[in-house]
Amino acid sequence: MGRRANGEGSIFPYRNGWAGYVWVTTPEGKKTRKWVYGQSREEAHSKWIKLHAQATRGPIASKVPTLGAYLDYWVRDVVEPNLAPSTVANYEMFARLYIKPDLGRKRLDRLSVRDVQSWCTRLRKTCQCCAQGKDARRHESDRKCCAVGSCCRQLPSDRTVRDAWAVLRAALNNAVREELIARNVAALIRVPKPRRRKIKPWTVDEARRFLESARTRRDPLYAAYVLILVLGLRRGEVLGLRWEDVDLDNAEISIGWQLQRVRGRLYHRETKTESSDAVLPLVEPCVAALRDRRAEQNAARLRAGRDWVETGLVFTTVTGRPVEPRNFNRSFAAAIRHAQVPRIPLHATRKTCASLLVALDVHPRIVMQILRHSQIGVTMNVYSEVYSEETLEALRKLGRRLA
Repeated sequence: MGRRANGEGSIFPYRNGWAGYVWVTTPEGKKTRKWVYGQSREEAHSKWIKLHAQATRGPIASKVPTLGAYLDYWVRDVVEPNLAPSTVANYEMFARLYIKPDLGRKRLDRLSVRDVQSWCTRLRKTCQCCAQGKDARRHESDRKCCAVGSCCRQLPSDRTVRDAWAVLRAALNNAVREELIARNVAALIRVPKPRRRKIKPWTVDEARRFLESARTRRDPLYAAYVLILVLGLRRGEVLGLRWEDVDLDNAEISIGWQLQRVRGRLYHRETKTESSDAVLPLVEPCVAALRDRRAEQNAARLRAGRDWVETGLVFTTVTGRPVEPRNFNRSFAAAIRHAQVPRIPLHATRKTCASLLVALDVHPRIVMQILRHSQIGVTMNVYSEVYSEETLEALRKLGRRLA
């Protein structure tokens, strides 16, 4: 066999194969043996060489958890204390439903690029109704597809696959930082970025019809619709708006809070990022709508009497409690049906916001502030798209109607 290389004396026959060890330094600074095994001496020697190389580059964990156990730790001790509740819920969901069932038993340091690539491929082809037992959880009389032998082929979208991969990549990045593994194998594969589905926003006339319909019906959320369409606020920002953040005399509102329901719990918390916070000027239709809203809420407080719960929020139920985000979506959908305008998702209303601001003859600098653009050039591009001879009269008509 010839003379052995330095250190090869730590490779020896073991049970039905070969074993070897390398002295390594753990992330805690302790010296310990780390073992490798193989069916043949050559296999054990190859693993020993790799481990020896890793040991020379830096600390190595002597005990490595499975991917499933590490994901549980990562969500609980790393993600939850540092990120928003909705983000935590999303990460936990992707780990539990999409990653752990297939890769959870793999030891963290033995997860390979091929493992991750194969997982992505399988995920695209796996019916999630079957995998997650959705149909099986229904009452026996209501089962209609996978649980009765008729697979519905509920395949995950490209967006879902990419999001699941992104969660795995983020978890492995943290494992690299904690020196549990030497490299992030998830970062070494390519996952196509899906194209965003383009949603056609409302025209100015359709937005006018929607707002006029809500105002005529005295919809209690009319002022919220105005803020969403004219200021481009998000659902959580509108529902989390407090009266102490509204200054009608100076025509300003401060955006810094949001309302969200996550895992069955309602959160009234600060907005996700500092860039979401802003002091926005209120154009006249917003001021008028908020004055009416305050009068309606005062009347509701008197009617409710002892049943009233004071929350300080602008938009509340008839007893002062926060408006449920899902109920707001339902009310918005009902308002669309009443107005007989095209149905669009709630978040698509932001795309209509710029057109409405132009309609109200708002100065470009103020539009830039409201839309939270970083450069005036972006705002002027919006003006150039909207401000044409064909739409000018319609825009000004809307401004007169909302004033």
